[in-house]
Amino acid sequence: MKTLYLVRHAKAGWHDPAMADFDRPLTKRGHKQAEEMSRRLHKKKITPELLVSSPASRALETAEIFADAFGIERREIVQKIEIYEGGIDALAALVRSLADEENTAMLFGHNPAISAFVGWLTGQRAEAMDTCGVAKIELDCDHWRDTAEGSGRFDWYEFPEKE
Repeated sequence: MKTLYLVRHAKAGWHDPAMADFDRPLTKRGHKQAEEMSRRLHKKKITPELLVSSPASRALETAEIFADAFGIERREIVQKIEIYEGGIDALAALVRSLADEENTAMLFGHNPAISAFVGWLTGQRAEAMDTCGVAKIELDCDHWRDTAEGSGRFDWYEFPEKE
């Protein structure tokens, strides 16, 4: 059994109209969202063995806030450009490439791909994830490489405004 947490990055803004999408940072609200959600998961005793993030500023900042809450060194966050650039196929290939030594991974990404990936994994229609929303998916497999469409079971979904 493998467990995958899919996280949509926290709220980001356009602080400068000339800024590239890739460089968009979190807003103050985004920082609060990431702090709240990471604390909430930490209270549930959730500590993923592996953090994998898009290198885009807003996703990486979100991952760093979660890493701090989990007591994971920021330098241990694995950055993968395919999370930013790709869709379902790229995310599936990335998950399939994870090392089997880790049974729990948390992936930080972007909409619409991250929400679509939840649906692909579970075979259920997935709504658009809220900013800093977290979905827990249980994969009925012993090896990440066996991840396939419909191979996951949707466990829960939480987001900052849900209490």
